[in-house]
Amino acid sequence: MSYHKQYDITPDFEELSSWDTYCKQLAIEYKQSIEEGLDIEKYKDIFMAVHNLEHDRHKVDIANVLYDIIKHAQTRADFKYNEPSALEEIKALRKPYEFKSVMPKDMDALKDKISGAWYGRICGCLLGKTVEGMKRKELIPFLKESGNYPMHRYIYSTDVPENTEEKYEFDLRYRKYADTVDCAPWDDDTNYVVMAQMLIKKNGRDFTPEDVMKLWVSCQPKTSYCTAERVSYLNYLRGYHPPVCAVYKNPYREWIGAQIRGDYFGYINPGNPELAAEMAWRDASISHVKNGIYGEMLIAAMIAVAAVNDNIKDIIYGGLAEIPATSRLYESIMTLIGKYDAGVSKEEAFDWINEEWDDDDEHDWCHTISNALIVVASLLYGEGDYGKSICMSVDVGFDTDCNGATVGSILGMRGGEGCIDEYWKGPTHGILDTTVVGAEKSPIAKLVDRTMKHMPEGLYEE
Repeated sequence: MSYHKQYDITPDFEELSSWDTYCKQLAIEYKQSIEEGLDIEKYKDIFMAVHNLEHDRHKVDIANVLYDIIKHAQTRADFKYNEPSALEEIKALRKPYEFKSVMPKDMDALKDKISGAWYGRICGCLLGKTVEGMKRKELIPFLKESGNYPMHRYIYSTDVPENTEEKYEFDLRYRKYADTVDCAPWDDDTNYVVMAQMLIKKNGRDFTPEDVMKLWVSCQPKTSYCTAERVSYLNYLRGYHPPVCAVYKNPYREWIGAQIRGDYFGYINPGNPELAAEMAWRDASISHVKNGIYGEMLIAAMIAVAAVNDNIKDIIYGGLAEIPATSRLYESIMTLIGKYDAGVSKEEAFDWINEEWDDDDEHDWCHTISNALIVVASLLYGEGDYGKSICMSVDVGFDTDCNGATVGSILGMRGGEGCIDEYWKGPTHGILDTTVVGAEKSPIAKLVDRTMKHMPEGLYEE
């Protein structure tokens, strides 16, 4: 008897991660495609029915047919947005914004800002990491119970009640707490910044999307990647190269993954948001499309502006100037700014975000736009105060570690290390742990020193 006939050679579909198996995420694929304006509403019942089927090879086969429908779907005639993914097409749809630019007086002053950005991101990440995934309906009662709402400090292990299993669906028992860590724990929100530094060291400032992908597969295992990044990683190993690896069977293509990866390109392009955004595009395009790409370009550009301008509005508008003014992301942020300018309170602004996006919904919780709105709202209502702003970005819910890290990075660059109280830096003990091969337990001071080596040549020459 043939070896193949002795066994039922099929994978254990139930054991496969949903991030690894397209057929398990057809509900997200449908919602994502509708938001992109694809004319597929007539197939809704089919998508939902197949999504709810038992996971087996037949479901995989039917999902392949549905993917083919998505692949060839046309954009609805009434879709009002123009959202390209190609760099030159993105640039053609920007709305310019002029801002005052004052470079730090010398390399030492710039280094202080870079140190602030690194610590800002790391500490903001640690603040939100403890409750990443805890939904707002439980997060706020938990913070109130521990006397930390509105949030104003780290969450400690002593804040967790003994009967936590009975009180909350979210498991608080095995989280990272500021009073139990001996360094900043590894997190994808900080891993990517470290990998970007390795990318520039290895490939220079003219790196390509292909360079990014090659680095990914060489320095981290599959399990270090999530959602869109995991799909792209596996696609690349199967022979799909950028930008195809971002598109093929990737229902997470506008999720937050790229938005958390762009910081380093802002760090090494002070005062040059256009180049920061271009580098961010090269990185984002391997795993995301449209607003997923714009999120990374926006954050990288904002950080580049924050290096030379401390006006919060200028930082936000400077970032917006690098993404299409015809996009959903641009429109959403401009709507938020309009509310802020009209005197809408912080509570009303965050309530509006929660009306537009539901953090109980997996897609909404992890989308670029919902979390970008939280970042911008925290910058506006936090009024430049580091601690106040990162806390604001966490206690609202959604992707707490991502938003705390991003807000912290922007404000750390804006104000330098001095804007971050020792209280926030203390739990890190000056060390960042990662899952990046060769960068485990990295001294933060060394990460800062290496960043300074990647600045443009002649930055301070007359």
